[in-house]
Amino acid sequence: MPAEKVRVAILDDHQSIIDGYIYRLSSTPEIVVVATATVGEELEPLLTKHPADVLLLDLSVRTALDNPNPFPILHVIPKLLQKYPNLSVLVISMFSEPGLMRSLIEAGASGYILKDDQAAFRELGNVVLSVAHGGIFFSKKAHSLYLASESLAGGDVLTPRQMEVVALCAAYPDASTSDLAQMMSISNSTVRNLLSSLYIRLGVHSRTAAVEKAREMGLVTPRPPSFAG
Repeated sequence: MPAEKVRVAILDDHQSIIDGYIYRLSSTPEIVVVATATVGEELEPLLTKHPADVLLLDLSVRTALDNPNPFPILHVIPKLLQKYPNLSVLVISMFSEPGLMRSLIEAGASGYILKDDQAAFRELGNVVLSVAHGGIFFSKKAHSLYLASESLAGGDVLTPRQMEVVALCAAYPDASTSDLAQMMSISNSTVRNLLSSLYIRLGVHSRTAAVEKAREMGLVTPRPPSFAG
């Protein structure tokens, strides 16, 4: 009896890039691409309908068709891994900010490939198979940057919960405290405490300033170059 194929889902904001991944993976007979999406809010319904073993995840996708802000990946990854404990998340991104990379791995991602790493893409099928079977993969440059991020482990790095709340504030700038509490499944008071501690750590006094400071520090997904907000 043949072994079951590794099921792959893809979230990327450019269909041409998705097509490129599908082409690369088509040469590996043990892999099947089961679903793709181009905006963040399509992801969870897609995985419910099309269970996957590996998710190829781009960081620069917009949250929704009517919301151009970056999808709050740091909030979503832990939720997905709680719901789908056997899912492996492989981040593929043009962003090389070490603090952001470190936080994604701490959130549960199984690897990080920079989009300019052609060697990794030539081996994408093997990388996916490795990650699907419990491996961890970093492209060479991403590995060097991640090791460098260890030096940020002091007071400048936010806690995972602080990273999550600032990522949500970046994605949903008009969200109320109650909205944030509902998305994070915590109480309103806990959100207020998180925001207060976040402001203190960053030396700011507002959500907008916190988001901008976190972006400057490379701790939140930058806006794409074409962002016209």
